[in-house]
Amino acid sequence: MSEAVRVVIVDDDALVRAGLAMILRGDADIDIVGEASDGQAGLELIGACAPDVVLMDIRMPRLDGLGATARLMQEPSPPKVIVLTTFDDDDYVVRALRDGASGFLLKDTPPAEIVEAVHKVAAGDHMLSPSVTAQLIARLGDSEPEAVRLARAQDLLKALSAREREVAVAVGQGKANAQIAAELYMSVATVKAHVSRILVKLEAENRVQVAIRVHDAGLI
Repeated sequence: MSEAVRVVIVDDDALVRAGLAMILRGDADIDIVGEASDGQAGLELIGACAPDVVLMDIRMPRLDGLGATARLMQEPSPPKVIVLTTFDDDDYVVRALRDGASGFLLKDTPPAEIVEAVHKVAAGDHMLSPSVTAQLIARLGDSEPEAVRLARAQDLLKALSAREREVAVAVGQGKANAQIAAELYMSVATVKAHVSRILVKLEAENRVQVAIRVHDAGLI
């Protein structure tokens, strides 16, 4: 049997921490190894117990989730980070993803989806909520003229092969690697290889940025 996914919860709201812990403890393959109430305490805890995945709130005292995530990503082998957010945190989510977070969860996400997200991120995938990704893309689009974004995105996408283009569109739609593999009739390993090349060719640091490029190019 594979080892359980080790998880740390970092949130300044005790009720949120308790709720997340209760949800995750209902899965035998997830082990809650610690909880912290702010980013600084979270970093110390993470350093001590080496979790696989961290659920990280954004707005916290002492050190917020953005600062904590950025510091974690500077470590040699950082854990995967899922930021916890609300729709009002769009700008913060974008910054966290640019700093290396593996995805984001709304705090009212259904329990089964929270459990799925932890397993997905632990396996090396990124967790994107299509509805929230669409809002983030729209928010980012306000900062530049549409024609400028369209030209840059189309220029970048010229480097993709036809197959990579299909995968990029699927990523932009918020689909996980397993779903992409099933729909495009390829192995998950092949999808991961395509995604790795797509990230390089589109000059993207994560799947959200791929979604932004694909959206800007008018493909979704």
